[in-house]
Amino acid sequence: MTRPSAARLLALLACAGLTAPGCAAYRFGNETLYAPDVTTVYVPMIESDSFRRDMGERLTEAVIKEIELKTPYKVVGTPDADSILSARLMGERKLLEFENQNDDPRALKYALTAQVTWLNRRRQPLAPMNSIPLPADFIPITQTATMLPEPGQSDASAQQQAIQRLAEQIVATMEEPW
Repeated sequence: MTRPSAARLLALLACAGLTAPGCAAYRFGNETLYAPDVTTVYVPMIESDSFRRDMGERLTEAVIKEIELKTPYKVVGTPDADSILSARLMGERKLLEFENQNDDPRALKYALTAQVTWLNRRRQPLAPMNSIPLPADFIPITQTATMLPEPGQSDASAQQQAIQRLAEQIVATMEEPW
Protein backbone atom coordinates (compact mmCIF):
# COMPACT_ATOMS: atom_id res chain seq x y z
CA MET A 1 0.00 0.00 0.00
CA THR A 2 2.91 2.38 0.54
CA ARG A 3 4.22 1.73 -2.95
CA PRO A 4 1.16 2.97 -4.88
CA SER A 5 0.88 6.09 -2.72
CA ALA A 6 4.58 6.83 -3.22
CA ALA A 7 4.14 6.38 -6.99
CA ARG A 8 1.15 8.69 -6.94
CA LEU A 9 3.10 11.26 -4.97
CA LEU A 10 5.99 11.01 -7.42
CA ALA A 11 3.60 11.42 -10.41
CA LEU A 12 1.97 14.42 -8.75
CA LEU A 13 5.36 16.07 -8.15
CA ALA A 14 6.37 15.40 -11.75
CA CYS A 15 3.15 17.05 -13.03
CA ALA A 16 3.69 20.02 -10.75
CA GLY A 17 7.27 20.38 -11.97
CA LEU A 18 6.14 20.35 -15.61
CA THR A 19 3.38 22.91 -15.15
CA ALA A 20 5.28 25.32 -12.88
CA PRO A 21 7.31 26.97 -15.68
CA GLY A 22 4.04 27.79 -17.47
CA CYS A 23 2.84 29.75 -14.45
CA ALA A 24 6.08 31.67 -13.94
CA ALA A 25 4.94 34.69 -15.99
CA TYR A 26 1.41 34.71 -14.61
CA ARG A 27 0.37 38.07 -13.23
CA PHE A 28 -2.69 38.94 -11.17
CA GLY A 29 -4.52 41.98 -9.85
CA ASN A 30 -4.25 45.34 -11.56
CA GLU A 31 -0.73 44.38 -12.70
CA THR A 32 -2.33 42.38 -15.56
CA LEU A 33 -3.74 45.56 -17.07
CA TYR A 34 -0.41 47.28 -17.59
CA ALA A 35 2.80 46.66 -19.53
CA PRO A 36 5.20 44.56 -17.43
CA ASP A 37 8.36 46.10 -18.92
CA VAL A 38 7.47 49.65 -17.82
CA THR A 39 8.02 50.70 -14.21
CA THR A 40 8.55 54.46 -14.41
CA VAL A 41 6.72 57.18 -16.31
CA TYR A 42 7.82 60.76 -17.00
CA VAL A 43 4.96 63.24 -17.44
CA PRO A 44 6.21 66.58 -18.83
CA MET A 45 4.07 69.67 -18.26
CA ILE A 46 1.02 69.43 -20.50
CA GLU A 47 0.92 72.26 -23.02
CA SER A 48 -2.36 74.06 -23.44
CA ASP A 49 -3.78 75.86 -26.46
CA SER A 50 -6.52 77.26 -24.22
CA PHE A 51 -6.71 80.92 -23.36
CA ARG A 52 -7.60 80.05 -19.77
CA ARG A 53 -4.76 80.18 -17.28
CA ASP A 54 -3.31 77.09 -15.60
CA MET A 55 -5.31 74.51 -17.59
CA GLY A 56 -2.17 72.57 -18.57
CA GLU A 57 -0.82 72.62 -15.02
CA ARG A 58 -4.13 71.44 -13.56
CA LEU A 59 -4.39 68.62 -16.09
CA THR A 60 -0.77 67.58 -15.47
CA GLU A 61 -1.41 67.39 -11.73
CA ALA A 62 -4.59 65.36 -12.24
CA VAL A 63 -2.85 62.90 -14.62
CA ILE A 64 0.07 62.36 -12.21
CA LYS A 65 -2.33 61.71 -9.33
CA GLU A 66 -4.31 59.23 -11.43
CA ILE A 67 -1.16 57.36 -12.52
CA GLU A 68 0.06 57.08 -8.92
CA LEU A 69 -3.40 56.04 -7.68
CA LYS A 70 -4.51 53.54 -10.33
CA THR A 71 -1.41 52.05 -11.94
CA PRO A 72 1.67 50.18 -10.74
CA TYR A 73 3.87 52.82 -12.40
CA LYS A 74 5.96 55.37 -10.53
CA VAL A 75 5.98 58.93 -11.89
CA VAL A 76 9.49 60.39 -12.01
CA GLY A 77 10.78 63.87 -12.76
CA THR A 78 13.43 62.96 -15.33
CA PRO A 79 13.01 62.16 -19.04
CA ASP A 80 15.17 59.03 -18.76
CA ALA A 81 12.22 57.02 -17.38
CA ASP A 82 11.01 53.79 -18.98
CA SER A 83 8.24 55.70 -20.76
CA ILE A 84 7.07 59.24 -21.46
CA LEU A 85 3.41 60.25 -21.34
CA SER A 86 2.98 63.57 -23.10
CA ALA A 87 -0.20 65.43 -23.89
CA ARG A 88 -1.40 68.66 -25.38
CA LEU A 89 -4.69 70.29 -24.43
CA MET A 90 -6.04 71.14 -27.86
CA GLY A 91 -9.07 73.11 -26.87
CA GLU A 92 -12.09 73.67 -24.74
CA ARG A 93 -15.68 74.47 -25.59
CA LYS A 94 -18.75 75.48 -23.71
CA LEU A 95 -21.93 74.33 -25.43
CA LEU A 96 -25.50 75.19 -24.53
CA GLU A 97 -27.57 72.09 -23.73
CA PHE A 98 -30.82 73.52 -22.35
CA GLU A 99 -32.31 76.98 -21.99
CA ASN A 100 -35.54 78.36 -20.57
CA GLN A 101 -38.20 80.37 -22.39
CA ASN A 102 -36.20 83.58 -21.74
CA ASP A 103 -33.07 82.15 -23.40
CA ASP A 104 -31.27 81.84 -20.07
CA PRO A 105 -28.93 78.86 -19.94
CA ARG A 106 -30.16 75.98 -17.75
CA ALA A 107 -27.37 73.53 -18.58
CA LEU A 108 -24.06 73.96 -20.35
CA LYS A 109 -21.65 71.27 -21.51
CA TYR A 110 -17.99 71.96 -20.90
CA ALA A 111 -15.74 69.94 -23.25
CA LEU A 112 -11.94 69.46 -23.19
CA THR A 113 -9.95 67.82 -25.99
CA ALA A 114 -6.38 66.54 -25.66
CA GLN A 115 -3.88 64.71 -27.84
CA VAL A 116 -1.98 62.07 -25.91
CA THR A 117 1.19 60.17 -26.76
CA TRP A 118 2.69 57.41 -24.63
CA LEU A 119 6.17 56.35 -25.78
CA ASN A 120 8.75 53.99 -24.35
CA ARG A 121 12.38 54.97 -24.08
CA ARG A 122 13.05 53.84 -27.65
CA ARG A 123 10.21 56.19 -28.77
CA GLN A 124 7.88 53.34 -29.77
CA PRO A 125 4.14 53.89 -29.11
CA LEU A 126 2.92 51.78 -26.19
CA ALA A 127 -0.78 52.53 -26.58
CA PRO A 128 -2.85 50.59 -29.13
CA MET A 129 -3.17 52.04 -32.60
CA ASN A 130 -6.50 53.63 -33.58
CA SER A 131 -8.58 52.82 -36.61
CA ILE A 132 -9.09 56.57 -37.14
CA PRO A 133 -6.78 57.91 -39.89
CA LEU A 134 -4.64 60.16 -37.68
CA PRO A 135 -0.91 60.17 -37.01
CA ALA A 136 -0.20 56.83 -35.33
CA ASP A 137 1.36 58.22 -32.20
CA PHE A 138 -1.47 60.60 -31.25
CA ILE A 139 -4.58 59.46 -29.42
CA PRO A 140 -7.32 62.11 -29.42
CA ILE A 141 -9.37 62.19 -26.22
CA THR A 142 -12.39 64.37 -25.46
CA GLN A 143 -14.20 64.57 -22.14
CA THR A 144 -17.17 66.63 -21.02
CA ALA A 145 -18.79 67.87 -17.84
CA THR A 146 -22.22 69.40 -17.42
CA MET A 147 -22.52 72.79 -15.75
CA LEU A 148 -25.77 73.84 -14.12
CA PRO A 149 -25.54 77.58 -13.38
CA GLU A 150 -29.01 77.94 -11.87
CA PRO A 151 -28.40 75.79 -8.75
CA GLY A 152 -25.08 77.59 -8.26
CA GLN A 153 -22.48 75.45 -10.01
CA SER A 154 -19.54 77.56 -11.11
CA ASP A 155 -17.49 77.50 -14.26
CA ALA A 156 -14.42 76.48 -12.22
CA SER A 157 -16.15 73.40 -10.76
CA ALA A 158 -17.26 72.27 -14.24
CA GLN A 159 -13.70 72.78 -15.51
CA GLN A 160 -12.28 70.72 -12.65
CA GLN A 161 -14.79 67.94 -13.25
CA ALA A 162 -13.88 67.83 -16.96
CA ILE A 163 -10.15 67.88 -16.10
CA GLN A 164 -10.59 64.99 -13.67
CA ARG A 165 -12.57 62.94 -16.19
CA LEU A 166 -10.00 63.68 -18.90
CA ALA A 167 -7.15 62.61 -16.60
CA GLU A 168 -8.97 59.34 -15.83
CA GLN A 169 -9.44 58.68 -19.54
CA ILE A 170 -5.79 59.49 -20.32
CA VAL A 171 -4.60 57.03 -17.66
CA ALA A 172 -7.07 54.43 -18.96
CA THR A 173 -5.25 54.52 -22.32
CA MET A 174 -2.17 53.19 -20.53
CA GLU A 175 -3.86 49.79 -20.07
CA GLU A 176 -2.77 46.97 -22.32
CA PRO A 177 -5.27 45.75 -24.93
CA TRP A 178 -6.85 42.38 -24.25
